[in-house]
Amino acid sequence: MTQKPTLHPRNRHQGRYDFPALIKTHPDLARFTITNPYGKPSIDFANPEAVRVFNRALLKAQYGIQHWDIPTDYLCPPIPGRADYIHVAADLLAADNAGEVPRGAQVRVLDIGVGANCIYPLLGHSDYRWRFTGSDIDPIALASAKAIVQANQLDKAIGLRLQAERKKILSGLLQEGERFDLTLCNPPFHASREEATRGSQRKWKNLGKQDPKRKLPVLNFGGQNNELWCEGGEIRFVSQLIDESVQYAAQVLWFTSLVSKASNLPGIEAALKKAGVKALHVVEMGQGQKQSRMVAWSFHDDEARKGWLTKR
Repeated sequence: MTQKPTLHPRNRHQGRYDFPALIKTHPDLARFTITNPYGKPSIDFANPEAVRVFNRALLKAQYGIQHWDIPTDYLCPPIPGRADYIHVAADLLAADNAGEVPRGAQVRVLDIGVGANCIYPLLGHSDYRWRFTGSDIDPIALASAKAIVQANQLDKAIGLRLQAERKKILSGLLQEGERFDLTLCNPPFHASREEATRGSQRKWKNLGKQDPKRKLPVLNFGGQNNELWCEGGEIRFVSQLIDESVQYAAQVLWFTSLVSKASNLPGIEAALKKAGVKALHVVEMGQGQKQSRMVAWSFHDDEARKGWLTKR
């Protein structure tokens, strides 16, 4: 697997945004367009409403998503980074498919924590026509995702499922005999609300957006507690996902998760080796100053993985 410290070559979001084209597609964006300190058109990323409208314009212009909205205070994702995860995961499947990315509804993907925004199923179906099941512990988030799916007539491509046991991830979610080629997961990053707030403050400082005359939102991308943090943070969540994945080893080709903190990798890799995985990949990803990585594991050896995709 090649490392990708910048946007994936298949990512649609290369270079600067074409604001005139976005505004033509979604005129409401014009209300939020500003000129940044470099004299280039942009939006005020400190304004949550501006970020939502910007995402709506991107999804409509570049992915054909005609209707997209989320409830106030729910996570509004940065689309280029989310798209990168989809493309890196596609490369993972291609490696077991003679180098060709498998496309179409025969590819089944489980999105763990689909959220109110439903972003991974929307992007993955648009780019590769994969069929998704999105799970979440939050009924309000699922209702929002369902509204997006129905408004875009994607009911046959995207299904949604409530994880009724809030302290579980996979357990009780997968049905007997059900098979997935891939799972996706963007786990809660922080270990507490206070930690999430401090992280946001550091972000503003790093971006040079601290302004004593201006009241900035705590989290400009929004987010409910279960989207932003969980007890034990990212390392505990991914470790639990690894533990539960053992139970479903025969039903899933590749389990994957984003890992934001590089310092968590040694513990995660140790947990995977203890779980007895047959394959493990860590793929670096980057978008501007933001660095992340995808960790992927499988309980199937090379021969079994190649047969999984070809013997449908």
